[in-house]
Amino acid sequence: MAKHRTIGKIKGFSIHFLPYSEIKDLSGNERIRKILNVVLGNSILVLQGKLRDEEEARLIGDTMAMIDHLKGFKGIELAVISGNENQGFFSKMKSGFANALAGGDLGAITIIGPATIVKEIKRNPKKIELLLTG
Repeated sequence: MAKHRTIGKIKGFSIHFLPYSEIKDLSGNERIRKILNVVLGNSILVLQGKLRDEEEARLIGDTMAMIDHLKGFKGIELAVISGNENQGFFSKMKSGFANALAGGDLGAITIIGPATIVKEIKRNPKKIELLLTG
């Protein structure tokens, strides 16, 4: 069974969707390794949920260290879009409790792509723009 689902393929890169259920039981190092394998394969990753703060920091640190060691690698672009940014206190509390039971923030989406493909990720309350290099 394939671990990633390819959503589309455009000019030598692909977009992969990774459901949170496929990484929830992995350690932080295993999650980062899985993400890097996708991104280093010239793919943009759309992850259901979000990484823990320390995992996100480690991912950024690891990719910064790789820049000088991998030919053609220029780092990553990363953005997290959370569906509960405009919620009130009780709604946030309710969704926080539900996320704790599920094991992660499933109301968020994380987009991670290689900087050689993704020039910039812009987000505002109504949309997200993924600007690709030309």
